[in-house]
Amino acid sequence: MENKVYSVVEDLIKQVKETQAENVEKTARIFAETLKKGGLLQAFGSGHSQAGASELCHRAGGFIPTKQIKEPAGGAYEGIEGVGTSFMRKVDVRANDVVVLISNSGRNPLPIEIGLRSKEKGAKIVVITSLATSKNVTSKHSSGKKLYEIADVVLDNCVVEGDASIDLEGLDSKICGMSSITTAVLIQAAVYRAAQMLLEEGIVPPVFMSQNVDGGAEYNEKLVDKYFDRLYHM
Repeated sequence: MENKVYSVVEDLIKQVKETQAENVEKTARIFAETLKKGGLLQAFGSGHSQAGASELCHRAGGFIPTKQIKEPAGGAYEGIEGVGTSFMRKVDVRANDVVVLISNSGRNPLPIEIGLRSKEKGAKIVVITSLATSKNVTSKHSSGKKLYEIADVVLDNCVVEGDASIDLEGLDSKICGMSSITTAVLIQAAVYRAAQMLLEEGIVPPVFMSQNVDGGAEYNEKLVDKYFDRLYHM
């Protein structure tokens, strides 16, 4: 029996590759310029979108100057206006940073307010969202804006409205959300190109080595020291 997950994923990755190449390049350039200026790549996702933020931050093969913005309630109040604005009073975002915001619908106040406050601080905003979904829903924020409308660059994860992507006989609703898969592909594509851009300029990007290879922990420790004062604070 055919497992439809494989063909759906293959089709989605092909769609992302064909439609998002230009915006991946723009994102990679923003990443590269941020790293050159000594800024951080910060990422936020609420609920399941936290998986996308984790994809960028603090992992083997990824850039060291990265930080996941972790809201203490875990997104429980993402639909309540004012929570993001209050939360951002405690978050260290600076003008040389880029903030990557992941939200499939892009309609909830929490990520919108994190984006608006980060822009006020001078940071660049990259949004990863489903445009098919976001353009067909209303904003829950009083500004009327959705997340993609405040971005410097938008990366469309190309998933269908509602994220769940496969019909299965016997179920009234679709199954298998795909946004985390295409979000991961988009992030890694941008990281790859940003690293290439830096190397082409003669700059060796600070990249985590796996902790599970000999010498990895020691290698990382030397590089992390340079950014320690910013990596381990909210």
